Amino acid sequence: MKKLVFVLACLMTLPAFAEDYWDDYEYVADVSDVERRDNYVGIRLHKNERIAFKYDIHDGGNSTVRKDNFGFGAVIGNRLSDFAKIEFETIYTGVEQTKRTTKFDFDVWANMLNFYLFQEYAGTIAPYAGIGIGFATIWGDVDSPIGNMSDSVFDLTFSAMIGVNFALNDRIDLNLGLKYQYYGEVEHQMNNVEYAITDVDATEFYFGAVYKFGL
Repeated sequence: MKKLVFVLACLMTLPAFAEDYWDDYEYVADVSDVERRDNYVGIRLHKNERIAFKYDIHDGGNSTVRKDNFGFGAVIGNRLSDFAKIEFETIYTGVEQTKRTTKFDFDVWANMLNFYLFQEYAGTIAPYAGIGIGFATIWGDVDSPIGNMSDSVFDLTFSAMIGVNFALNDRIDLNLGLKYQYYGEVEHQMNNVEYAITDVDATEFYFGAVYKFGL
């Protein structure tokens, strides 16, 4: 929670810093001859803060597997206007951990359509907020004392994120953000009968870089 509060405070102060910087130098750019580069492709590294796999046994107990881990992905997008952009994102994450006498092994691959609203300052710093919706494939392997369950599902997933984009030059952008994502749930079957359900969600920090180009 302390990390989240600190990041949010930093994000809120960036626009003020950008405006002060811009006012001090009183620089006015001539953008009349600058080629518009509204399309971009890039990569993203996710740091999952205790990604949660909530394992709930029907008519029995429940357990939540939490673990810090990393994920990675790729994006391709388009800047629709001076305040909105849309992108396709594909990401992978997973976890393997033993809790008590049960071994959990999960892999998650999500494909998202993200929409962002942003405000650009000084042509270099752009705080943003966004939402995403898509589909995730979850592979879940649970090895318990009563047997092994290997199941998979194709489920709806959604996310919400805030962050800041930094334009290094007219080609390369860096972005830093915080995201909550609900990946979906996978049903576990034992002898062709549903035995348990695992819900998967995570709060993630991410860092990415994109290359901008025009068409």
